[in-house]
Order: sequence, then structure tokens, then C-alpha cells
Amino acid sequence: MSRFRPIDRQTEYLLPPSVQDWLPDSHLARYVVDVVEGLDLSELERAYSGRGSDAYHPAMLLSLLIYGYATGTHSSRKIERATYDSLAFRFIACDQHPDHDTLASFRRRFGEQFADLFVQVLQVARENQLSRFGMVSLDGSKIHANASRHRALSYGHAEKIEAQLKAEVQEMLKLAEAADQGNVPEGVDLPAEIARREARLAAIAAAKARIEARAAERFAREQAEYEAKMVKRQAKQAATGKKPGGKPPKPPQAGPGAEDQINLTDEDSRIMKVAGGGFEQCYNAQAGVDTESMLVMNPHVTQAGNDKKQVEPMLARLQALPEGLNRPERLLADTGFFSEHNVQCCQDAGVEPLIAVGRDAHHPDWRSRFEEPAPLKAPASQVEQMKHTLKTRAAYALRKQTVEPMFGIIKSVMGFRQFLLRGLDNVRNEWTLVCLAWNFKRMAVLRPQ
Repeated sequence: MSRFRPIDRQTEYLLPPSVQDWLPDSHLARYVVDVVEGLDLSELERAYSGRGSDAYHPAMLLSLLIYGYATGTHSSRKIERATYDSLAFRFIACDQHPDHDTLASFRRRFGEQFADLFVQVLQVARENQLSRFGMVSLDGSKIHANASRHRALSYGHAEKIEAQLKAEVQEMLKLAEAADQGNVPEGVDLPAEIARREARLAAIAAAKARIEARAAERFAREQAEYEAKMVKRQAKQAATGKKPGGKPPKPPQAGPGAEDQINLTDEDSRIMKVAGGGFEQCYNAQAGVDTESMLVMNPHVTQAGNDKKQVEPMLARLQALPEGLNRPERLLADTGFFSEHNVQCCQDAGVEPLIAVGRDAHHPDWRSRFEEPAPLKAPASQVEQMKHTLKTRAAYALRKQTVEPMFGIIKSVMGFRQFLLRGLDNVRNEWTLVCLAWNFKRMAVLRPQ
């Protein structure tokens, strides 16, 4: 006869249980708590007035959010539920159960402070000698916004619907004023129908105004770029005495185009082309990743679907980091970041650029992997020098081993494929929190065991 261990859920503990016995010493939750409690949270603590009932400590709420994002639990409601169901969350929360409103309010209220905490964690990594922070890989990935692309409204479609609604309102007003309302379908409440259409017209007018404001900002920016190009072209013609080759740049068009869109759920998000084909309502999440440790050094979110203009601002943010983190020797990036201007920006910042200038052919001849490039002929431009360095492939190959796996793990393992918050500022704060959680996961793996 088989023997089984008894099932007994009634016997009480002989001694009170201790939260310290719940998790092994190497558990990620312990590491998150240890590092967070060593950070300077004085700015967060001062934000509490001290009135009313005792508040949950910011260190506990921050640890819950970091561990939640690191393990794929992003929703504040799911984190609240996990403080009951999960030993790790119970350990972090000290067997307390902050409700989802408290967690969500903390995430929104202190989102801007996440950037300062992010830098503090990088300093912890430097002090623990987890990396020399000498080489950075830059890449971006489209992450879905908390909005549907079907809630996007184009300027041309808005004008079409606006004309239709105005015509319907005029028709209903005439029916309402008529003495004989026999033409009104049974059950139709004309005042209610008119009010509903007028509300839609007001919403469309507000959306059109925002599209027009965006178009005005775009025109001012493009006009400045156009004038700069024309000045450069005229200077070249004056220096050489010859007309510059190529077509002259076209002047920008003022006003919104028919295809200019705004999303009625999250107006800061944009429709972007995504991997695998198609278009979705997204933000472009950027990350500069240390190639030695795979730690994110600088997270950022942009509304631009193209990466071409992200090198210069990323360099500025890297140089703004504290001493020891702000002097990368090399910057690696794929062909989406390549331009002569970006190469020049890297050189001016004292950073060697290794930016791919084009896509490599699939299945190249095996001999090409071992052939040394021909000597570079002098004089050579900075772009030509960079192309020659890229042919060695050794350093540039690190890009695919660092920044691309980081995005893959965040999306597939940590399960972060869509922002929960709306608005560009809130989304940037949430992306900082995601990268902070990623850094904790990496530091827990890299720490001396």
C-alpha cells in the first residue's frame, strides 16, 4: 500500500514564523530590498506631510514596484494581489498590503524622481566594480502606447466628419422648429441628438486645434532646417564658383496635412511602423547600454519613429551623468542612427563612433570574415575612417550581444510590451522604472556570490 505524507492545514506553528525564513539568501527580492534601502530617499520622504494616518515607507513601495516590473507584474492591482499570494512580495511588503491606489499614486507622484534613483543605482554598480562603463550600445524599440490606433483621428477625416455633423445639426434644427413634426422618426429626441452632435463637434474642434499647433511647431522646425541648408548651399557655391550638385531642398509646407493625426486616447503617442510589418500606436523607447555589464546607462522615450536624431541627445545625457559614468570611449549603433552629423557629434564629444552605414548582406563568403581590410588612403574623412574601423567587426559585434538582448528580455521575459501610463512625461518615467528593474536583475546576476 502506498504511503503519503499527511495533509494537515489546522496545526498551528509552534513558534511564530519569520519573514527571514521565507526566501533564500540569493533571492532577487532580498537584493532589491538591500539596494533600495541603501539609496538616498530623503527627497521622497520629505514629500510626505506627516498629517493623517501613517504612510507606507517609500522604500517599501519603490521595492514593490521594482520587483514587480522585474518579474512581469506591472499592474498595481496585480502587485496588491501578489502581497497576499507571493512570498517574495510578502517579504518586501513586510506582510503588509498596500492597496492598488496607493501603489499607482506613488508611481505617478514620484515618477520624476525615478531618474535620480536610476543614477544612484548606477553609482552602486560602479562602486561594486560591475563594469568600467567604457563602451555604450545605443538602440531603440517600439513599445505600444496605452491607446488603440483605431482611436486616431486624421485632419482630413476630422474635416469630413465635421461637415457631416454640421449638416445633421442644421437639419435637426429645422425639424425642431417646424410646426408639423410628422417627419421626425418615432422615438427620436431631437434636443438630445442635437446636443450629442454639438459635443462631438466641440471635441473635433479641439482635436483639430491640437493638430494645427503641432503643424505650426513642425513648420517652424523644418523652416529653420531649410534655411540652414540654403545658407550652406549658397556658401559652397560662393567658395567654389559652381552651382552645387543635386536637387535644391524643397521649402516646407505650412499648415496641417490631411494625413496628420492625433490619438484621442493618448495624444502624445504616434502611429509607428513596427517589426514584422504594420503600424501601431507606439512610443520609441531608447536605451544606451553598457556593453560590459548590459546595464542600461540612459533610458529615454521619443515620439519620433526614426532613430536618426537620437545620437546627439543621448550623448548629452550620458555626459550629464556623474564622474565615472559620463566618459564612454565608444558608441555602437546600427544603421538607423547613421548620418554624417551624428559621426561628427561623437567626435566632438570625444567618443569614437561605430555606427553601421548599411546592412550587411546575408550569407557572405566565409573568407571575408578573416580578410584584413585594405589600408586606408589619406586624407580620409571621419566617416571613411569609421567605415574602415567597422570592417574589423570585432568591436561592433558587441552591439547585438548587449542592447538587443536587453530589449528582448524586457519584452519577452519581463513581459513589458505596452505602457500602462499615458502622456509623454508619464511614459518616460515608466520606461525609467522598467530600465531600473532591468538593472536590478542584471546586478543581482553580476554581484559576487
